[in-house]
Amino acid sequence: MATVEMVMPRMGESIMEGTILKWLKKEGDPIEQDESVLEVATDKVDTEVPATHSGVLQKILVNEGDVVQIGHPIAIIAQEGNGLVSNGKETAEKPKKKATAVPEEAAAAPEHESEIPVADVGRTQPDEQPSGRFYSPLVMNIAREEGISMQVLETIAGSGKEGRVTKKDILQFLNSEDRHKEAQPAATTSAPTAERSPPSVSVNVGAHDEIIEMSRMRKMIAERMLDSQRISAHVTSFVEADVTTLVLWRNKVKDAYRKKENENFTFTPIFIEAVAQAIKDFPMINVSVDGHHIIKRKHINIGMAVALPNSNLIVPVVRDADQLSLLGLSKKVNELAERARQHKLTADDLAEGTYTVSNIGSFGNILGTPMIMQPQVAILALGAIIKKPSVIETSTGDAIAIRHKMYLSHSYDHRVVDGALGGMFVKRVADLLENFDIDRKL
Repeated sequence: MATVEMVMPRMGESIMEGTILKWLKKEGDPIEQDESVLEVATDKVDTEVPATHSGVLQKILVNEGDVVQIGHPIAIIAQEGNGLVSNGKETAEKPKKKATAVPEEAAAAPEHESEIPVADVGRTQPDEQPSGRFYSPLVMNIAREEGISMQVLETIAGSGKEGRVTKKDILQFLNSEDRHKEAQPAATTSAPTAERSPPSVSVNVGAHDEIIEMSRMRKMIAERMLDSQRISAHVTSFVEADVTTLVLWRNKVKDAYRKKENENFTFTPIFIEAVAQAIKDFPMINVSVDGHHIIKRKHINIGMAVALPNSNLIVPVVRDADQLSLLGLSKKVNELAERARQHKLTADDLAEGTYTVSNIGSFGNILGTPMIMQPQVAILALGAIIKKPSVIETSTGDAIAIRHKMYLSHSYDHRVVDGALGGMFVKRVADLLENFDIDRKL
């Protein structure tokens, strides 16, 4: 019988696992290629996973609620051929397990170590962890066999992507002379461990207080924010920009644009265009950190933070923003924002961002200190545009005039972005906005 293993697909950069939310098909159901088979939740988005082949869904290998690593089998599909499964009943020999992609850490291990029972897939992490740090099933198996506690595992420096502990790291720890010292009680551990394991705070609940359970997305946002604070050395630089010319130009074109395109022309595409140009001038802002290596990105993919109706935040990505015209940027921004609010974004829409902008001015905020989206190294918050009295230079001397001003807040990772680069970058963005061409055609 011809069978094919369907595996958990790759759903974006840095996404290593997904949670099975719901199976849309049951065993024995016929399925078409690219037809949605199940819903999966990642740390970025909920999405439907299509079938990789047409045939019959012969066997479901993971349950709803299981956490499954990218590359692990999730189902078996029976295809046309001898002994095709019909009405959910097998009419020939059991399917032979085919080779399937597994994560790099498991692939590098001996065969008997990389085999992980399907029943254990949903337990890639222990029930309680001091941080949201990810550990592969192989690393967790070694830790359990060697009696390494979760507290000690958290202290091991990882050489993998985003500081993840690899098989090599944990084996080096086991063979190190410092193992005994590393395994001492928490009272002897250093401050960095305390940061990874923040103590819980006792909260008194009054009789009239309301207890609200965090949504799954809010829990993930909270974990990612703590991760970012722990990973990156955050520094923020501020610049004030006079965007009077830009405001006058937008006021001149926005009505015609709305009439022609049946949608609004916002400031966001203008901001993204300026950021993309500044990245071309300062490409070392467009990087990621991998251990002791700096990954310089070729593409300029700019994420834009979008507030959802439920007050959560999501960051779709405008890919190759430097290659789009202002009109193209406006269409793309509006499309992504609308699909975000309708919960129709896919994992690809949120993947591979290299820099992020957050237009906090839409909430009336003038300043902010945004948190970096890992594994990026910088993010720009754009404050509200407000009218202010300002001293300007004229042909007859200085004068006070009403100008449109805004603050730009640039947070960057001081591990790889020094103050000079971080400051020059945000100043370059401000200069581009200040010197906008009033006669530009859209």
